[in-house]
Amino acid sequence: MTESVEYNIRQYGLQQGALEIQYIEEYFGEFPRRKTSAEVIGRLDGRDHQILMAEAPLPTDPSTVVPVSYKVAHEVRAEEDEPKLADLVARLNDCVRFRDRKILYSWIGATRRDWRGQGHFRALSEEQEAWALDNGFDEIVVKTKNKFYAMRGVLDNLEFDVIKYEVNAEDNRESKVYLSKRLARAVLDRHRSKRAVVQQ
Repeated sequence: MTESVEYNIRQYGLQQGALEIQYIEEYFGEFPRRKTSAEVIGRLDGRDHQILMAEAPLPTDPSTVVPVSYKVAHEVRAEEDEPKLADLVARLNDCVRFRDRKILYSWIGATRRDWRGQGHFRALSEEQEAWALDNGFDEIVVKTKNKFYAMRGVLDNLEFDVIKYEVNAEDNRESKVYLSKRLARAVLDRHRSKRAVVQQ
């Protein structure tokens, strides 16, 4: 019988969470440019948001616990001044109704290479869905790249639908994939990760 794993998750406030993200992104080699704490604060300040991190003990020193996966999401509105968010809304206007609905955008997140395949990102995704429901969101949208197969696998298992695919003619692995999930209390019934969440 497989032993049940409990995932340890911290939910951070804006200032501390932004610093933690700046720190943890140093451990992700696939990102061409790391987010600074100032960028994170600039994006999240003044809108509903959530900063989550999963922690786990080091295999070589179980007494030392480190952040191994993270996920940041925020509200996106029908009218956006920030150019990147205005572009996102414009690209998705034909497949997501933003007006008079509360839409959560799963902005950034990843798992450190040595901890991948252990369920941390799924646990964070499930916690994000529970938080979104509790905070009145109607739908979650995600943008990723075709090449991030593991992330797409998690989203597939959580029943996210592909709503748009933007082909990169030079390299299909770089094509952009947009996914969404409409929220209802029934989605919580399909969650299977055991999670302990601490407010930080």
